[in-house]
Formats: sequence, C-alpha cells, structure tokens
Amino acid sequence: MNSKEAVEKLKALINQTGTCMFFTNIQAGVYNTRPMVIIEVDGNGTCWFFTNKNSAMASDIEKDSHVHLVFSNPIKESYLDLRGRASIQHDRKSIEEKWNPIVKAWFPQGTDDPELCLIKVKTDEAHYWDNNNTKMVEILKTVASIVSGKQPSIGVHGDLLV
Repeated sequence: MNSKEAVEKLKALINQTGTCMFFTNIQAGVYNTRPMVIIEVDGNGTCWFFTNKNSAMASDIEKDSHVHLVFSNPIKESYLDLRGRASIQHDRKSIEEKWNPIVKAWFPQGTDDPELCLIKVKTDEAHYWDNNNTKMVEILKTVASIVSGKQPSIGVHGDLLV
C-alpha cells in the first residue's frame, strides 16, 4: 500500500489500539521497551508521543534514533509492526497544539511543564495484519476449516509504504 492509502490504513490501525510497545536501543541489540500512548498520527504517517525530556527514553533516542513500535488489538485481530526514526522535539507551539488533557496525569503542570517534550517518530516501514470479520465469523471459519481440513484465512496483511 502506498502513500495516502497507506497513511489512512496506518492511522486506522493505530487509532484502534492507541497504545504500543515502544522499543529503543535497537542498534545496540539491548532493547528497552515500554508501553506508550500515542497522541497523534499526522498526515505524513508520523507518530507523536509525549515524554519527559530527562527520561531514559529520551536519552535512548538521543543516542540511537532507530525505534520499533508494536501495536496489538487482539479483540479486532489487528496488528501493526512499525519501524522508524525518532527525535525529541522541544517546540512549545507543537506541544500546545498536540496537548491532550489525559497527558495531565503524567504532567500536572500541563503544557507549561519544563520537563515536557514530544517524541516524533518518522515511519520508515510498517507491516500490518488485519481481520475485518467479527469473532463469530472467525469461529465459524475455524470450525469449517477443521471439518474441511483446509487452513483458515488469516485475514489481510501487507506492507504500508508511507
């Protein structure tokens, strides 16, 4: 999938989940992983997160910009594996534009918090698995495959070229 169609699919898959496992230290091979709530996926397929500028995560990104994000929604049976390059953004205007009241739980001072910054992840590559069927349809397909001896369909999957 290319460009606009890919960005729309990327947004849809991410918005179904909202949270990812965010891997840093990719090139060192000693991954640091933490769950992160995504704030926005923009029109270019760039992912945005809030963090503390003095966090281990910000430090990891300063040393190695390569990151890996994994989104999983087992209820909808949709999954997204995204790799990209991250950077720390301190622009106050962008922080204010992307602010979400839920972030106040971590940054009680709001957009005025001097520790608050953004993580910008430019998507380099993404691979997805998606299933548009309901659970009941999937159960029936699985039963039919057991009876017929044929392997069930695993849904739609492919690469997103953003």
